[in-house]
Order: sequence, then C-alpha cells, then structure tokens
Amino acid sequence: MSRFPDACFLVSAAAPAQFPADCGSEVAFAGRSNVGKSSAINAITQRRGLARTSKTPGRTRLLNFFQLAPAKRLVDLPGYGYAAGPAAERRTWLPLIESLRARASLAGLFLIVDSRRGLTAADEGLLEWLPSAQRLHVLLSKADKLGRGEAARVLRATTAQLDGRATAQLFSALAGTGVQEAQETLAAWLGVGRAR
Repeated sequence: MSRFPDACFLVSAAAPAQFPADCGSEVAFAGRSNVGKSSAINAITQRRGLARTSKTPGRTRLLNFFQLAPAKRLVDLPGYGYAAGPAAERRTWLPLIESLRARASLAGLFLIVDSRRGLTAADEGLLEWLPSAQRLHVLLSKADKLGRGEAARVLRATTAQLDGRATAQLFSALAGTGVQEAQETLAAWLGVGRAR
C-alpha cells in the first residue's frame, strides 16, 4: 500500500493569493529544469500520474500544491536554469517563490540534483536563498545511470560540498533507489505517512 494513500493534486498557484492557507506543514521540491522533480514526487508518493512529467524542460511554470493528508502538502516549484517560458512569465516566478519562503508552514525543501552533474552554481544559489535554519535534503537523481563505485563517490563528494548545510542521498525514480529513504525523510518532516 502507498505510504501516502491520500495524496492528491490541490491547486496550481499563479499568485500568492492562490496558495493554500498558511497552516499545517509543506515541503517544497526544487531543482533545475528536467532534473526529475515530478518523477521524484510520483515515486515518493507512489502515484504514477500525480505530478505531470514531460521530456520538455521548463514545463512546470506554476507552483503546484499536492495534499498528502489534511494540512500536509508538497509543493512542486518551477525548474530553474531553462528559459523556455516567456520572459514576463519567468519574472512572475521569483515573487511566487519568495512568498513561499516566507510561509510559516514551509517545513523544508528537497533539492533534486542530477547525480551525473553534481551541485551546480544554480543549485548553490538556491542553497544560499534558503534560510539557514531551514531543513534541506538533496536527492541525487538518476543514480541508476552510475556504476556502484561512481555513485558512492558522487555521494561522498556532494556530502563534502554541502558541508553540513543539508543531508543527501542517492535516488532513482526509475530503479526505485532511495525511494524508501526519501519517504522516511518526507514523512518525518510532515508528520504523516506511517507505514501500514
């Protein structure tokens, strides 16, 4: 049975006024465009079509909220590092994300990073943007593309680069690598999803 059996789409927000009420707790998912955020959300929630996936970078252009339990939410953020959307639309993303950062209900952030590329300058910018007291967990996605030794080396290097600012793990939505560990982290932060 799914760890999060009640997971469902809640709302796509184009403005802070469309956000759900700032109560309970929520965890945001961020990362470069086409890094696998939506696939990670689907694998962790064990819901194949919960978050829409696309091979086209920059498809997520709004803040998409998903409810896992009453007042317990995930937020899928627009990918960064890709400029496919109209410039005026891209300019609306930053105020949206700034408004999210100010919410009392934000319990932490999952940063999705392609394990073959490691932390980029854009990822480091996001780390600096997040308040220092905020919880951060890095999913090194597409780990199935690496050999065992290379995957272990990437995890060690990323952990060293993070230098205590975040936790990190290997992850593959395709192979199921690290899904249970990510579920445990998410469940602990939100206080939901106990195994049944």
